[in-house]
Amino acid sequence: MTSTETAVASTPFPDAAGRSKGYDREAVDAFLERARDAFEASPDESDLDSAEIRRTAFPVVRGGYAISAVDAAVGRIEDAFAAREREYALSRAGARAWVGRSRNLAQEVLDRLSRPERERFDRVGALSYGYRIDEVDKVADRIARYLESGETLTVEQVRTVAFRMQRGGYREAQVDAVLDAVVSVILAIG
Repeated sequence: MTSTETAVASTPFPDAAGRSKGYDREAVDAFLERARDAFEASPDESDLDSAEIRRTAFPVVRGGYAISAVDAAVGRIEDAFAAREREYALSRAGARAWVGRSRNLAQEVLDRLSRPERERFDRVGALSYGYRIDEVDKVADRIARYLESGETLTVEQVRTVAFRMQRGGYREAQVDAVLDAVVSVILAIG
């Protein structure tokens, strides 16, 4: 096997197709190494947690790894860290404390989503672009039904939600923070 064949065989992800851009290989590889080291350490000694993994972003470049493959792997890594965090917290604080924290976070999200339509999040200025209000409100209604009545909602559905942009739309950072909290609640429940 040539050195090029060896390098290709050891590549963890497929390349971005054709002229499409993908995630920077070095950044992804460095993250994977950091995640592996953090997962092998005890939860007390780990410098990485599921919330930080959820916020991980990679530069997009030509010749990078296929974005969907990396995103799927990062999602699985986040799930593994969240499960480990849940087990660790249950063993240290007990089920009652863990459920209480998860319930409080779920209630914070539900309080936000219970606001009237078109008023659930701050808006960007009239000349700036934010998330489309109608699309965010539709997703917010679905999340509220999940939290109130247990309607089915998966982590993957929340992770992959995408909104178009509109002038005067909802402020992205607020919407993204609520989506992150929903992922945390779903993962906490297990």
